[in-house]
Amino acid sequence: MSELAPYVPEDFDEFWHEVVGEASSVKLDYHRSLSNDFDKPGFIVETINFATIGGRRLNGWFAYPEGARRRPAFVWVPPYGRESLLPNDYGTREGFASLSFNFFGHGAFYQEKYVPSRGYFSDGAESPYTWIYRQMFQDALIATRVLQAQVEVDEDRIGAMGMSQGAGMAIWLGAWSPIVKAVCADMPFLAGINETLMGNIYRYPMKELTDFIANLPVGEARVLNTVSYFDTINQATRCHVPTQVSLGQKDPASRPECVRAVFEALPEVKVLREYEGGHDWHTEMVANNASWLTNHLRITN
Repeated sequence: MSELAPYVPEDFDEFWHEVVGEASSVKLDYHRSLSNDFDKPGFIVETINFATIGGRRLNGWFAYPEGARRRPAFVWVPPYGRESLLPNDYGTREGFASLSFNFFGHGAFYQEKYVPSRGYFSDGAESPYTWIYRQMFQDALIATRVLQAQVEVDEDRIGAMGMSQGAGMAIWLGAWSPIVKAVCADMPFLAGINETLMGNIYRYPMKELTDFIANLPVGEARVLNTVSYFDTINQATRCHVPTQVSLGQKDPASRPECVRAVFEALPEVKVLREYEGGHDWHTEMVANNASWLTNHLRITN
């Protein structure tokens, strides 16, 4: 058993019901390109633009097999950074429709390598009501609703998947979105953040938070309070859908003990997969995740 454990704030459920309520009140407003905009054999990939809270518009892509109707589907939440996940073998699966998007309004296929000066981990971290992840999660909730609205998608067979940041947020979707019926979370980030922040941190993007704390009055206490609402270990306690979690045995970012704590906090059907190596893609994720969604979204031929 992991020594890490949930530390759920007293008003945790009240906070998240408010977050979800705001996102649910946004009227769906989206536009698809109606053209094949990316070369991915076996799929039509359309760009998609949709409205979110405050009138912001986000860009993404929607991939589906040609002729698809009422197919199982998943939303693919991007890893940390400002770039878009491409509709590659990790963002698509044979027989599934999928949707991913850019959190920052960039194009559906926008690419940008991470540098600390372009990081956002500390944006608004002085309060759970202002931390950027509150808005980002609302965007993910709305994107999931947009996916459900597509005629190619079976509205009752939708999952959430992601890697790193996206894996953590996929678990959050499993906790709070009634649309999501299964989750695949590869090397989930944002887990055990309280313990991490009290240690020595040398790696970005986590160091973005410690740099922020150093320049904020009563910074440590305020940021620790903020992250307690978002920590994926706490979120996992509310995730009641079948969830597959993976870890990298030498992962310095989503440390194995933190991922195991997420897994242990999950209350329902679950499995933990371990991959050799660090915080990186693994080819076995493609088949393993497809199998998990196939089994738990009740897919039939």
